[in-house]
Formats: sequence, structure tokens, C-alpha cells
Amino acid sequence: MIRPDTPAVEATALRKVYTSGDGPPKEALKSVDLTVPRGSVFGLLGPNGAGKSTLINILAGLVMKTSGTARILGWDIKKDMRRARTSIGIVPQELNLDSFFTPREVMDLQAGMYGVPKTKRRTMQILRALGLEDKADIYARSLSGGMRRRLLVAKALVHSPPVVVLDEPTAGVDVELRQSLWEYMKELNHVGTTILLTTHYLEEAEAMCDEIAIINRGQIVAQDSTSDLLARLDSKEARITVDRNLDALPDGLTGPGIEANLQGAREILIRFPPSRVQMGGILDAIKNAGLEIADLTTHETDLEEIFVALTRADDESARLRRRGDPQAGPLETSRTRPSP
Repeated sequence: MIRPDTPAVEATALRKVYTSGDGPPKEALKSVDLTVPRGSVFGLLGPNGAGKSTLINILAGLVMKTSGTARILGWDIKKDMRRARTSIGIVPQELNLDSFFTPREVMDLQAGMYGVPKTKRRTMQILRALGLEDKADIYARSLSGGMRRRLLVAKALVHSPPVVVLDEPTAGVDVELRQSLWEYMKELNHVGTTILLTTHYLEEAEAMCDEIAIINRGQIVAQDSTSDLLARLDSKEARITVDRNLDALPDGLTGPGIEANLQGAREILIRFPPSRVQMGGILDAIKNAGLEIADLTTHETDLEEIFVALTRADDESARLRRRGDPQAGPLETSRTRPSP
């Protein structure tokens, strides 16, 4: 019996080293600790070569780990291999479909490999949900790239896995397909399916994910709820247009953490930490200078800025460590990293 608090995916000190006779070993994963809460939509983000696909391939059983442990719903991927693999469905990046199979045949073959009895197969139900019902008996080679991507998703769902991993599922697909795919993923998540997503579309992760981990150079450099991760960069930007030309900044727009500049005759650009500076105080300073506000726009920190800041800081720390620089402290990870 699986306990309700059992994580959907749990990796502890997970390490993978690729070796070859031609060059030095490559450490793709460096003691990765990762916990994906059950029932969540979880984002795993990182630049190319960061280790995302290696981690997913280990969970899928396609790559053997070097050391450490990985569990899916509590099942160890090595000791409880059969149960672990039936608990997860993987949607890979590559369009790895046999061109001479129809979607119906692809689904039935996959269901047979997982031992799903014919009476319990949901082939047409899944194809219908993904907009492939009318393509059920057409050779896969005749399907568009977007349709093939949908078929990969359908294939991963034939055994009703409680954990679904989507590796760059919307790469190169149109907006309509992306929206319909996410609507279906929301429906699955609503009934308890855990969704683990890797994506390069940061706005997609920001909109969809409850929690996010960022991996870089084979290490988790941050893991937190999406809202708390966005709060890591305590920065906000305001552009204020006033009713007349300015020769200098109004008084009151200076102080700890506040950066204000004239961007034109009537526009002021202000950057400030919202945890320490209130927007109301800035507006009061404008009004106290005898100015009227003609226009106001603000910009909040988004996930892309967090991603760039964390990976850039990690790259710089790695560079200093290679040089033996004492300023390169230990890498801060997971929930222990303080806010800047």
C-alpha cells in the first residue's frame, strides 16, 4: 500500500558518469537530490546539457545510474523495477514512432507490452481526448509533427500511470496544440496524476507548475514553489510618465535599493525592492513634487529572470572553483538558498 505522503518521484544522491575510451569521464549528474510531491505539476528546468534528459532517462530505465537512489511512488527503480516502470509514463523529446503503424496499432502494442487486458484498454478514449480519433487508422508517417507529438502523449498514457513525465512536450508545436495538450494535462492532474515537465518555455512553466527545480551542470541549484521562487529576486520596475518636462529627478526618489533615472523629458524609470520600498511612497514623492501622473506601467520579476540569475551565479561559482578561488563558496541548493 502506497502511503498518501509518498513522493511521486524521489532522487537521493543520484549520480551518473558517462565513460568512453577516447576522453575523460563526463559527470552528467552530480549527487542530485530531488523530491516531486505527489499530485503536483512539477517543472524541471535547465539549459541544454544540464542533465534533465539524463535524469528522466534514468527514471524511465533507459540509462543506468552510477550511484545513488531513485524511487517512483516509493518503488526503487532497481530493486522494484517492474512496479516502478508501470508507475510512470514517459513522453520523450524524440518522435520515435514506427512509420508503418497506425495510432490504434501503436496504442494496442504499447498496452500489450504493459499487460493491459483488452477489456480494460482505453485506446479510443485517449485518442479522442487528444484529437486523434479521426486519425486512428492512418499510418503514422502520414501524421503531421504535431499529431505525432500527440500520439507520443497518448502512448505514454495507455497503462494509466500515476506519474507522467513530459520531456519538452510542446517543442516545435503550434499554439492550438500546446493549449489543448495542457488542458488535457490539467484534467489528468485534477484526478490525481502527477505531471513532471521539462520545458524551454519559461512562461509555460510559470503558468502551469506548482513547484519548480532548476538544474545546471548536473546539480539542482534551486527547488521551491513557483511563487516563492519568483520572490527570490526582490525587484520591481516602474515606468512613470508625468505631465510636464523634467530637468532633474524629483526629491524623494532616492534611498536604499532605489534606482531612478530619467528616460526622456517626461519619463522616469524606477527599480526598487518591493519588500523594502512601497509603491505608494514612490507615487507620493511624484505628487509632492507637484507633478501629475499621465501614465504608469510596472514590471514584476518573472521566471526567466530567476532562471538566468541562478544559472549565471552557478556558472560563475563553478568557474571560481576551477581556479581554486576561495570566494567560490559551496553551491547553495534547494530551499536553503536565501533571498538576494
